[in-house]
Amino acid sequence: MKKIGLTGGIGSGKSTVAAMLAEAGFRVVDADKIARQIMEPGSPVLAKVAEEFGHDVLNQDGTLDRAELARRAFGDKESTQRLNAITHPAIRAESNRQFIQAETDGAPVAVYDMPLLIELGLNKDMDLTVVVDVDAEERVKRLLTSRGLDEADARARIKQQIDDGARKAAADWVIDNNGPVENLAPQVERLIESVQAGPKK
Repeated sequence: MKKIGLTGGIGSGKSTVAAMLAEAGFRVVDADKIARQIMEPGSPVLAKVAEEFGHDVLNQDGTLDRAELARRAFGDKESTQRLNAITHPAIRAESNRQFIQAETDGAPVAVYDMPLLIELGLNKDMDLTVVVDVDAEERVKRLLTSRGLDEADARARIKQQIDDGARKAAADWVIDNNGPVENLAPQVERLIESVQAGPKK
């Protein structure tokens, strides 16, 4: 089974590319989706997060107040690392389980949709690393309009991630998503054709 690592900065449109790959029949292991699942009410991971960052990061019904956690966890690197130390082992364990399942099912290709793929060195386990690239200022604009973040929050989140140059330097394949969404399809199609035709690197 060929493994493709898919990554990009927050607001880059990585999830849109992942959806296109899924439509093409590729199995997608979505780290963000897993991150939400492990933070469901009653989970041990959520309990640890509440203990670390304060129980008022939980809503009255026991669900996570994501905006409040983001405010506390993404304001500085040390706080982000504290959150990552709790969540990353659980995300990695479930991701590995899904990869094993994909291989058991006979899937020819599995895509790891992972924002921190390069930061965590997980790209080294992939046959191909694909980066969705968008200029930081354009990502700020998109985060303000599509996710409703305020500008300070958007810039803080971008700052906590690896810089664009380092991300692209680790890429085997770069998809430019600075333009309109219709420019994505032909680029993703070329990627799909290459993956289906080419051998592992």
